[in-house]
Amino acid sequence: MAETTKGRSIKIRAGQDSLAFLTKEADGSRAFHPYQIKTGMSVAANLREAFRTEEYLRDGIDYAELMVTTPVILLPVDEYDNLDEELTTEDLYSSVMTGHKGEEKIVRPMDDFDAVGIFTVNSDLHMVVTDNCKEVAVHNVIYPVWQHFYNRYYQSGQRRKLFAYFHDKSVDVCQFEHGRVRFANTFDATHAHDALYYILFAWKQLGMNQAEDDLFIIGAMPHEQWLRGRLATYVTRIHDINVSASLNRSPLAEIEGMPFDMMIE
Repeated sequence: MAETTKGRSIKIRAGQDSLAFLTKEADGSRAFHPYQIKTGMSVAANLREAFRTEEYLRDGIDYAELMVTTPVILLPVDEYDNLDEELTTEDLYSSVMTGHKGEEKIVRPMDDFDAVGIFTVNSDLHMVVTDNCKEVAVHNVIYPVWQHFYNRYYQSGQRRKLFAYFHDKSVDVCQFEHGRVRFANTFDATHAHDALYYILFAWKQLGMNQAEDDLFIIGAMPHEQWLRGRLATYVTRIHDINVSASLNRSPLAEIEGMPFDMMIE
């Protein structure tokens, strides 16, 4: 959660069927609040209920960072700048991703990668936050993760690297090359067999070397032992990212159950 002079701030993470909050306490520490979703209600309705009932949300919030898990499409800056003027952001996103019609489209420059990212946020969800917080910024959970992978791991060493981040029953797979995001995609990872297939599909598609290139893994994997064993059959150099070490022993890394993307500051 970025420091702010705006007063009381909060980070809200809204997954497909989950909600969690990160608040700043009076002593400067952070408190993680996972919220028990009520089935039969939308995430937006659950969030409205949380604002009504949870003590840590009652005192008024000046600034909220809303983190969403919707898929991202990436375009090089020069390509985005030269798009046909008649092509709307809605048209552009819908031509690549289905199932998000009617959601708000958010455009975010990614200057470090010379790219522009587009993702969506549910309109009702966004409205609930703006109704309860004075100022709201909407971000995608994968942005800080990409940035962290790039700064911490990609720029060290000469080996090619593929990154896999497991979260929200999905796996985000990415690779960098020449200071840009070469490959980035989100795959369903509800089942370990699917996760194995998608990671190895990306590995092969990118021409990765079985013995020489690196696979970095982080997050909650389905059937972890089986999946790790199967991956090791095809990839020699697999690295489990140590969260605490990766985040320089940040106190947030010690909070059980907190998604990795919420720990990055």
